[in-house]
Amino acid sequence: MNSQTFAKGQRWISNTESELGLGVVQEHLNRRITLYFPANDETRTYADNNAPLTRVAYRAGEQIQYGGGRSLTVIEVMENNGCLIYAGVAAAGSPAPGTDAEQITEQIIVPETELDSDVPFGGPKERLLAGQIDSGRRFQLRRQTLEHLARLHHSPAAGLLGARVELLPHQLYIAAEVAARHAPRVLLADEVGLGKTIEAGLILHQQLLSGRARRALVTVPDSLVHQWLVEMLRRFNLPFTLLDAARCDDLASSGIDNPFDSAQLVLCSLSLLVNVPARLEQALQAQWDLLVVDEAHHLVWSEQQASPAYTAVEALARQAAGLLLLTATPEQLGMESHFARLRLLDPARYHDFDHFRAEQAKYQPVNDLVQKLLSAEAPQLFAAGTPLRAELQHYLGDAAAKRLLEALAGGSAAAAEAVADATQVLLDRHGTGRVLFRNTRAAVAGFPERRLQPHPLAAPDAFTAAAPTAIAERLHPEYTLGPNWPRQDSRVSWLAQWLKAIRPAKVLLICAEAETALDLEEHLRLRVGVRSAVFHEGLSLLERDRAAAYFADDIDGAQILVCSEIGSEGRNFQFAHHMVMFDLPRNPDLLEQRIGRLDRIGQTETVQIHVPYYRDTAQERLLRWYRDGIDGFRRACPAGPAIAERFAGQLDQCLSEDDSAAMTALIDATRAFTDTTLAALQAGRDRLLELNACNPRRARQIIEELQQAEAVEALSHYMEQVLDEFGVEQEHHSDSATVLRPGDHMVVHKFPGLPDDGLTATCDRRTALSREDMVFLSWEHPMVSGAMDLVLSADFGNTAFCTLKLPPLAPGTLLVEAIFVLHSTAPRALQLQRFLPAALTRVVLDSHNNDLSNVISDHHLDQLGEAVPKKVARNLVNHARAEIAELVQQAEDRARAQQSRMLADAVASMQRRQQQELERLQALAAVNPNIRRAEIEHIETSTRELEVHLNNARIKLEALRVAVAT
Repeated sequence: MNSQTFAKGQRWISNTESELGLGVVQEHLNRRITLYFPANDETRTYADNNAPLTRVAYRAGEQIQYGGGRSLTVIEVMENNGCLIYAGVAAAGSPAPGTDAEQITEQIIVPETELDSDVPFGGPKERLLAGQIDSGRRFQLRRQTLEHLARLHHSPAAGLLGARVELLPHQLYIAAEVAARHAPRVLLADEVGLGKTIEAGLILHQQLLSGRARRALVTVPDSLVHQWLVEMLRRFNLPFTLLDAARCDDLASSGIDNPFDSAQLVLCSLSLLVNVPARLEQALQAQWDLLVVDEAHHLVWSEQQASPAYTAVEALARQAAGLLLLTATPEQLGMESHFARLRLLDPARYHDFDHFRAEQAKYQPVNDLVQKLLSAEAPQLFAAGTPLRAELQHYLGDAAAKRLLEALAGGSAAAAEAVADATQVLLDRHGTGRVLFRNTRAAVAGFPERRLQPHPLAAPDAFTAAAPTAIAERLHPEYTLGPNWPRQDSRVSWLAQWLKAIRPAKVLLICAEAETALDLEEHLRLRVGVRSAVFHEGLSLLERDRAAAYFADDIDGAQILVCSEIGSEGRNFQFAHHMVMFDLPRNPDLLEQRIGRLDRIGQTETVQIHVPYYRDTAQERLLRWYRDGIDGFRRACPAGPAIAERFAGQLDQCLSEDDSAAMTALIDATRAFTDTTLAALQAGRDRLLELNACNPRRARQIIEELQQAEAVEALSHYMEQVLDEFGVEQEHHSDSATVLRPGDHMVVHKFPGLPDDGLTATCDRRTALSREDMVFLSWEHPMVSGAMDLVLSADFGNTAFCTLKLPPLAPGTLLVEAIFVLHSTAPRALQLQRFLPAALTRVVLDSHNNDLSNVISDHHLDQLGEAVPKKVARNLVNHARAEIAELVQQAEDRARAQQSRMLADAVASMQRRQQQELERLQALAAVNPNIRRAEIEHIETSTRELEVHLNNARIKLEALRVAVAT
């Protein structure tokens, strides 16, 4: 079968391009062999001494295809001038499959030249019997890939693994809770700094990976467009297409009528939709599975009228199946504004403001009850005969209340768990708890202290002499000092000396303008000799990554990173503890955003906020306003927007004029307003909602599931094998990172996710968080999933041959190892794989048809199996061809015998889980109107569809390995 004696008319297959089908020898001349592949109308020429070809020769008893689909069972094989002639019995008339026509047999002769050319040779059995044998390494890699995929499909953390984010409980809880829903419609209202954007990204990522969503539209204010684009790509590997006016015009000129149909993931500014009605109409014509709206508190609505922005979002919200609204803490803007957000989520549920206000008042007793239940005095408060005991029975029911009260009275270790369970039941009954998620800094632990370090300086003579009048010039001396301002500015000389004094501590400096950042960094680097990097909005994404990486490097990196206002958004620099405010913004929200670059969960040190300023100038007055009026350096201030709106005019007046009395009055008024506003916010906090925003027990469980599913060492080892097998060059970078480059001998033209100039990758989450220039490889990264597809999409590694020394086996014993999976073609959104068996079906048979599956493991064959030259392997397979074919058939029969049981178990498991979720939603719907009927209907419909597709699943042979005992 594997003879390299070529003759015109012979049939061969390509070992490297089996998809070409059956080739026919056209010419053998000058040590070159030319084959024509009729099925693909392709011609290939090879050197005859090393052609990657395998002779196709059938034996008696096998079936062949000829004459355009007719089949023949071979009885005898003859040879004439190097070509084969098959004599056999064929079905007369070749009736179509499924017909009942009586089949009359006749004996005919078929030369191999008449064999059908489109015979598939990609299946394991066909390839093995045709002599196409892969290495043991490839076989093991294919099996490992199948095992890893099955494990990931069954992981509760599926969809949450791939994000470059810290594992923060409140974020992961919200993501897991919301992303698992059908077409989720929720309001994410965490306080500033708690990561609403990350929560939205996690939900988007999980919905897209699971197939629950395919098309998403994100619309944000103009100032946040670039931040979202970078966040979605860098953190979640979601390549959004940015649509602006120029891009829309370009697409129109290239013949695309609707730019919103040009991509699956679209990002645009809200102003594009509001200011250009045609664009809004086009966005409405496109179909969206998920709409995300950031800064939703800026959408103005009242019962009398709505702003154009609100109207635009309302129209999109009606059209999109799912909706995520990101907003500031709702109490800041009043109940009417809060109601306006909820109207967008569910206009049928929230249709009347007065009704909503009355309904909210009814939940206050539940709120108070939960607070008392969680207090240390709970056993006394709910003692027999107390009013609270009766109230608890009213809300929980007699049986549930009795169990809880017994646990409380007994003081048992189970009391805390009983309280937690009862609290969850009460939370499920709460009004907006299912559609609104809000975490507060007070409830989320892990934030560092903040300390202001003011540095008063003398104003330069040139600045004093110029006597600037505009507020911008007073706050930004570089505007007045001219092109050489760094040499005159006392802030710069202070900075140079201070950096040397605290070396090697890392410093993040933020200033308002990119031009200021560029001038300052150049001066520090060239004239002061400080290792520095600059970061501003004018840099490309790659340039930003390089600057951030240089700053993050502990050994040879920059000591200071000089950032512009916009340039620092969306980046994680919490490894630094010193921040320099080179100037101060006039908006309290901007001040908080700056500090938030370092004041983050996970920061291990007190954040030192350094503010150099000129004495007796507008700079000092602004510093005093923030420090004494708002206390904005020491604490986060959720009242920032209200403060800015109230005092913007007075502040500008005080910055323009040096009036100490007016300044004192402003500070006093600001402090009083801030204290009153914060007290009102604190008193108005809906603690029930805050409790519902994060279930600590469930959050810890999610993190444990995620850490288990990450399997970092297994991923690192797996990718090392895959990359090596496909010829990708790997170079050591550090203990947790590797440099990858396309190799000169790559098996594929382009490896998934690998650019031509290479990349640096890490599987370590901590490294990835501090080095955003590195690619964070996870099981859900496009490079890893692409590599898995590469392994499984073709015939890669689906056959193998080895010899084996195992004492119980007599020499010459033949073993066949067959690996099967249950396969069904189903819509991705159903996530059918969750219910199919997690373990592969593996059958091992010996020459006597003994089932050794539980005796000889894959580990035995991997470790003890010895590779043999491919030519020898082909000859041995050819010699035992009939016996191997029979054993493969027996293995398939045994696997199919298990199919009914596996499918029954899968259907039962699916029905049990779906029924539990259905009953939970139905029970909640009885007490909480925020359970949408669409969610219940989706469970019912998907259950029926899952049952159909599971019952249609069939065992599929994925790989074959033959071993001969020696």
